[in-house]
Amino acid sequence: MNKRLLAILAAIGAGTIYGINHTVAKGLMPVYIQPFGFILLRVTGAAILFWLISFWGPKEKIATSDWPRLFGCAVLGMCINMLLFFKGLSWTTPINSSVITTITPVLVLILAAILIKERVTLKKAAGVIIGLSGALMLVFFSARGVINAPNIPMGNLLVLGNAISYGLYLILVKPLTSKYHSFTIMKWLFLMAVVINFPITIKEFLEVEWTILPKDAILGMAFVIFGTTFLTYLLNVFALKELSAATISAFVYLQPLIAIAYAVSTGADSLSLLKIVAALLVFTGVYLVTRKPKPST
Repeated sequence: MNKRLLAILAAIGAGTIYGINHTVAKGLMPVYIQPFGFILLRVTGAAILFWLISFWGPKEKIATSDWPRLFGCAVLGMCINMLLFFKGLSWTTPINSSVITTITPVLVLILAAILIKERVTLKKAAGVIIGLSGALMLVFFSARGVINAPNIPMGNLLVLGNAISYGLYLILVKPLTSKYHSFTIMKWLFLMAVVINFPITIKEFLEVEWTILPKDAILGMAFVIFGTTFLTYLLNVFALKELSAATISAFVYLQPLIAIAYAVSTGADSLSLLKIVAALLVFTGVYLVTRKPKPST
């Protein structure tokens, strides 16, 4: 099996886990754990796992010039990204969050055009406008007051902020993936994330009644730590060795498909005309942004 195919399978695996996570994590908050407390649990558990497996990886030293970039990746990918997503998810619905997350490829294109002056074609510009309109439709026109979704518009807005942060993370971390082993990158990123997130998240973490958590809640938390955090970040950083940041971000298409199927089948969410129209707009926008132009003859 060639490396590119393995990278594609890794990206598909990460997208599938993320899709299920929208419903699993939503079911735990705020009944058993508050969103910020969940983040400390996520990054601490992942940091321990990455440091444990790093003993089987190469012993690499991070170049002094790469520490600022590594720190920026930790802030964007393991702090701002996670805090905004979990807080937003606690206020909105699993389907809304999964649809808005698919705007990431559009945001990567916008950020690439601004930061590295990547050329934007008319077709891609149209994709940006269409995709953003779908995401903003969910942000501004979703109903409030749904059970376990107390502030859907604000939750949607926070999830949109999470997508921007994750897009920046993908652009920033890409050069590091060609210089260092995946274990080396992840162990340092998550160690930094524990330190940065600690003062923000420790209060909600200590509020959890750990001794009376039911088995389902413990299994859900284990899935988020091992699957959504440890495994997905490892799969994505492996995939980035062979695929571009824009290509990786396009696999976010999988999330709403998996999330909608899982959420509806478990009764955690329901479909509506607004969600369907918004999803179609987002999918169309992302398709136009990520579609490769035909070679000229």
